[in-house]
Amino acid sequence: MSQRDHAQLGAQARALVDELAASGDPAAFTELLALSEHVGVALGTSARTIAANGSWTQVAGYAGTSKQAAWSRWH
Repeated sequence: MSQRDHAQLGAQARALVDELAASGDPAAFTELLALSEHVGVALGTSARTIAANGSWTQVAGYAGTSKQAAWSRWH
């Protein structure tokens, strides 16, 4: 998958999240809470995969934090 494909998927995901947020429906809020948890887990999975194929320094660079903070958060 190319960076362009990743950017398009990200844009679609943000648009769907924005749609849920604007609805005002409590069921949409519940879905946003579930998505928040899912994204948190996915971030950890992605960080560990990047670290396994590279380093925690790379993860920290992408996240804009220190290596120690990245490791502590997602290890």
